[in-house]
Amino acid sequence: MNQTLGHKLFRTKTASKQQEGGLARTMGLFPLTMIGVGATIGTGIFFTMVEAVPKAGPAVILSFLLAALTAGLTALCYAELSFRIPASGSSYSFAYATLGEFAAFIIAACLLLEYGLAASATAIGWSEYLNNFLQMAFDIQIPEHLRTAMFVADADHGVEFHPGQFNLPPILLVIMCGILLIRGTKESAMANALMVLVKLAILLFFVVIALTGFNADNLTPFFPSGEGNAALAGVTAGAGLVFFSFIGLDTVATAGEEARNPTRNVPIGILAALGIVTLFYMLVAVAAVGAQPAEMFADQKAGLSVILQNVTGSAWPAVVLSAGAVISVFSVTLVTIYGQTRILYAISRDGLISPAFSRVHARTQAPVINTVIVSIVVALVAGLVDSTFLWNMVSMGTLTAFIVVSIAVPVLRARQGEALTRGFKVPFGPYLVPGLSVAACLWIMYGLSSETYQAFAVVMVLALATYFLYSIRHSKLNQG
Repeated sequence: MNQTLGHKLFRTKTASKQQEGGLARTMGLFPLTMIGVGATIGTGIFFTMVEAVPKAGPAVILSFLLAALTAGLTALCYAELSFRIPASGSSYSFAYATLGEFAAFIIAACLLLEYGLAASATAIGWSEYLNNFLQMAFDIQIPEHLRTAMFVADADHGVEFHPGQFNLPPILLVIMCGILLIRGTKESAMANALMVLVKLAILLFFVVIALTGFNADNLTPFFPSGEGNAALAGVTAGAGLVFFSFIGLDTVATAGEEARNPTRNVPIGILAALGIVTLFYMLVAVAAVGAQPAEMFADQKAGLSVILQNVTGSAWPAVVLSAGAVISVFSVTLVTIYGQTRILYAISRDGLISPAFSRVHARTQAPVINTVIVSIVVALVAGLVDSTFLWNMVSMGTLTAFIVVSIAVPVLRARQGEALTRGFKVPFGPYLVPGLSVAACLWIMYGLSSETYQAFAVVMVLALATYFLYSIRHSKLNQG
């Protein structure tokens, strides 16, 4: 009995089997890269500066750098695995081919947590920038009870319940994203690419203007929490908050089954997206903390717009940035919902969840039922819950997925051996870079709050219950 159970837990799905599916290969290198950039730029810069700077101070620059270096190590692992296993599902598919079904399902739960909460969190932030834009451009404000969550986190009183409040704008945003995704992947990728180009131009606009107000005194003290371990703790805590914004790397890999020439384009797309994202994050972080004192970031709504208004003494630069943020967050939400649906598609195709999630529309070749369900759940979370609940949970899911991807590299190398003679390979052997990636991820995870670990434990219990009550019996591998 134990051997039978053990076999089920560790059975693997070969790389060739991972590629069997009904999705159309419509994306080239440019839209793939833009998916990575679109899923990344916007979240960390437009929102988490407000959360991260009060913890790390001006040293938030190092927080972004630490997160980028960690993501870079993992990006190399993603690049190799996406060459060997060019399928939908990203980390889930990689784990299924290397570590076995049980580990793959646990990672799937982390990915669903990562993508679902990231989509909700960014949609919530969109509400703030939309209101800021309407106020400055047209002197219109969305009523507060229609842009405030029903469940709000409070440092002194825990969770507060406000039955008369409902955050309507993020729900409308998610509906628009869902409609676009239902129309088809090619159309969604083109729309995302256009929005990404707009957001990059807007961020360059912010950097140029913010640097005119740069004051070196704003960088002092660089470590407001003190020296030594205290300073390091502040930087690590900041890195934990911003790390979820590197979710874009994983999103490129979720498109492996819809990419043309995936063994070439997906690895290049991952590394290109990382380079673009890191450059823009560092430029904006330096310009922002140089333009205003660190203590002003706390609870600052639509923070980058406020910085421009303070630097120039004029409203029009802030209006331009707020308009860019509205477009930017649309792009982020669109791509994260897309990634969520493709993860569910891969899990469903393997029989581990309901087959409804892998049904593809005959004309658009999009998983319509899947997209509708995901959009409803994301919209409800975004409309009801304060984003304070979501940031660290997204980082936890992302870091866990990155750890598994790093472990999968030496496992795949050991299994395929001499067959790995061509294509992209992680440099310096199969252990050094993946090992450093795991260590860096664990270091950032250490800085997350105890509440994050408690919530993550609840998610894992639910995942275990689902696997043993349903998935292990309905797995397609039972047929073999």
